[in-house]
Amino acid sequence: MRVLLTNDDGIAAPGLQALEEAVRLLGWQPVIVAPAQEQSQCGHRVTTHQHLQVEPHGDQRFAVHGTPADCVRLALFALDVKPDLVLSGVNAGGNLGQDIVISGTVAAAREAAYHGIRSLALSHYMIRELAVDWRRTSTWVADILRETHLQDHPPKSFWNINLPHLAPGQTDLPPRIPCQPARSPLNVSYTLNEHGYAYSASYASRPRDPGSDVDVCFSGNVAISLLHV
Repeated sequence: MRVLLTNDDGIAAPGLQALEEAVRLLGWQPVIVAPAQEQSQCGHRVTTHQHLQVEPHGDQRFAVHGTPADCVRLALFALDVKPDLVLSGVNAGGNLGQDIVISGTVAAAREAAYHGIRSLALSHYMIRELAVDWRRTSTWVADILRETHLQDHPPKSFWNINLPHLAPGQTDLPPRIPCQPARSPLNVSYTLNEHGYAYSASYASRPRDPGSDVDVCFSGNVAISLLHV
C-alpha cells in the first residue's frame, strides 16, 4: 500500500506524526505532502493564480506553501505520487457537522475522492483540560484503518472519522459508530474589544443532534461518517 498523508495543521504537527506511525504499524508505505504552515479552517481553497513552492523535507516528505487541497493536487499531478489511499489528519480538533465545509483536513480527503482515490479524513476532538496521548491515537488509527479502508462504498465518497478525547489510561479503542453529520449550526458568538469583534463561542457547548457525529463523538465513541462529494 502506497499512502499519501497530508493535513491542515502543518507538516510538523504531532497529529501527522501519529498518522505516519499508524501507517507504518500497518506495514504501508507513506508519502507525506503537507502544508509548510498551519492552514486550519481554510476549507477547500486551492491556489491557481500564484506559484506553489514545494520544499523537500527528507525522503518521501514534502512541505507545500499552500492548502491541504493544493497538497493533494500537487501529489497527484506534479509529484507523481500515485497513491492507493489518501489519509488526511490527524487533526487537532474535531471536524463534525458544520465543521466539514470549513475544514482543510476534510477538504484534502474530498479532493482525493473527486479524483476517484479512496480517502479518509481523521480528526481528534479536544477537551482543553486533558492532555493528548498521540501514541494512543496512532494505535487507535491503525485499528480503525484495518477495519475501514477496504469497506465498500459508492464512487466519489470518503470517510470522515472523529476520535473522542478520553482520559489518560483509557487505552481500549472506543466503539465505532456509523452516523450522519449534525445539521444544527455551530454556536456563533462575538465579543467586542478595542481590535474589533473576536469569535468567542464554545465548541463543547454546540448542539448535540441525537445520533449525529457530534453526539457520538461527545459521548466518547468514534464517529464514522461516509460523505459524498
